[in-house]
Amino acid sequence: MPETNHRLVLARRPTGLLDESTLRLESAPVPEPAEGQALVAVRYLSIDPTIRTWMNDAPGYLPPIGIGEVVRSGGIGEVVASRNDRYREGDLVFGMVGWQEYALAGEGAAGMQTLPSGLDPLAAINVLGVTGMTAYFGLTEVGRLVAGDVVVVSAAAGATGSTVGQLAKALGASRVIGIAGGPDKCAYLVDELGYDAAIDHSIGGIARRLHEEAPAGIDLYFDNVGGEILNAALANLAMHGRVVLCGAISAYNEATPPPGPSNYVNLIVRRGRMEGFIILDFADRYPEAQATIVPLLAEGRLKHTEHVVEGLTGAGTALNLLFSGGNVGKVVVAL
Repeated sequence: MPETNHRLVLARRPTGLLDESTLRLESAPVPEPAEGQALVAVRYLSIDPTIRTWMNDAPGYLPPIGIGEVVRSGGIGEVVASRNDRYREGDLVFGMVGWQEYALAGEGAAGMQTLPSGLDPLAAINVLGVTGMTAYFGLTEVGRLVAGDVVVVSAAAGATGSTVGQLAKALGASRVIGIAGGPDKCAYLVDELGYDAAIDHSIGGIARRLHEEAPAGIDLYFDNVGGEILNAALANLAMHGRVVLCGAISAYNEATPPPGPSNYVNLIVRRGRMEGFIILDFADRYPEAQATIVPLLAEGRLKHTEHVVEGLTGAGTALNLLFSGGNVGKVVVAL
């Protein structure tokens, strides 16, 4: 057993993208599991946009990461020592591991989910993890997807967006339109993931293109971006259209809040609804979503792609990829 636990701590709150001053690599003793705990060797880190919001000194649904604290993050690890009958040596587990090589699993809020034997850990961290849960409950509970809906998804080539579009088709949407940056990503959405159309936001004209692709209006818009793209979707809502607010990556690196969408009044005209959510609200219902997703995976109707960055010290660069558009699919750091 190694004696040293390398970990990345928050050294300074970032302004915009992370740089060399944001994180500090530290060495600490590998923690000893107490009674009721297990020692977990971290194998994969889940890189999610919300990590960037936790680095700000601002209130949110979880407290900010403190200066000098290990960066908070979900991930998958292997149990290497256990003093808890719930965890056996060799088990793969998913939970809040942080940007470090070793973490402790316990009970309650410190507990981790044991993965079924034989399950692909990359699928577990992606479509069967928080990413897939966000897509499923955002569509079904918040967006109230019904058969025949025209669905539009922003950041559609990212982890959540790519899953949203495929799930929407599998659950009965009549037309799914993705918004992504660049011709390669747009081709990926249509050719690989089965989207009916893709709009390249990098060439502008988003509102006009949305009208062309959804002339009768958008029944369900799943927003991961905010800003101009949200405004364009609001301008194209169908009667009783729904807007799901999942994320706002266009604003996470901004020093000041963005202006509110000027087209919000269309919610009145179209009798629409706009609602935000946090996936933790549905934590006790994850098995329900997984029961829907597992057969789709087995049938090949739901694909997952991972952008893997190697090594703990690459975690900051990996997080920046989410905001620079440098990834396709789920960003994962492999330790």
